[in-house]
Amino acid sequence: MSRKSRFRRGLAAAAVAAAGATALTVAAAPAQAASCSGYVGLTFDDGPSGNTPALLNALRQNGLRATMFNEGQYAAAYPAQVAAQVSAGMWVGNHTYTHPHLTQLSQAQVDSEISRTQQAIANAGGGTPRLFRPPYGETNSTVQSVAARYGLTQIIWDVDSQDWNGASTDAIVQANARLTNGQIILMHDWPANTVAAIPRIAQTLASKGLCAGMISPQTGRAVAPG
Repeated sequence: MSRKSRFRRGLAAAAVAAAGATALTVAAAPAQAASCSGYVGLTFDDGPSGNTPALLNALRQNGLRATMFNEGQYAAAYPAQVAAQVSAGMWVGNHTYTHPHLTQLSQAQVDSEISRTQQAIANAGGGTPRLFRPPYGETNSTVQSVAARYGLTQIIWDVDSQDWNGASTDAIVQANARLTNGQIILMHDWPANTVAAIPRIAQTLASKGLCAGMISPQTGRAVAPG
């Protein structure tokens, strides 16, 4: 099953959840930080992949930083891309190992999905994640307790870009335009339209006085990079 169809079939009507940022703060805050009236959290799920270099290049060229919620199976398969995410100044979060419906799994299975991803990301040079996003935004008390055991803060989203569902570049830009201070948007590593939208996302945020920030592990909201 493709990532797109997998997400479409399983996407719950997820609301905003608690959250946290990744383990690493690599680069310094952007030079334009002094002009920021607020910060938003750009997030990209399901990487790393063969599309990751293009995504990172677009983000860097436009002065944006983001949180990359990586699947453990892909971190293990593309370790150089995890290292590239960190080198580009991104934060790395945990998105489980195989992208299952966690609420349908036993506690031991949830633990395996989360713990193996922590290890795969660390082995690839991504540090120890502090943020966790459950696939499809599906969560329950078991999922949250297991995540907390690994020092992870659960992050859902405020705005869904619908890039997983074939959203156009225009629609992805418009979704980002709805962000307000502290909010988080769901995007993905693999859609070509998402990469194409990056320059206009940067322009849109700048026009609103917003900058791309990190997600705080303490509050689960976007804040100035530490």
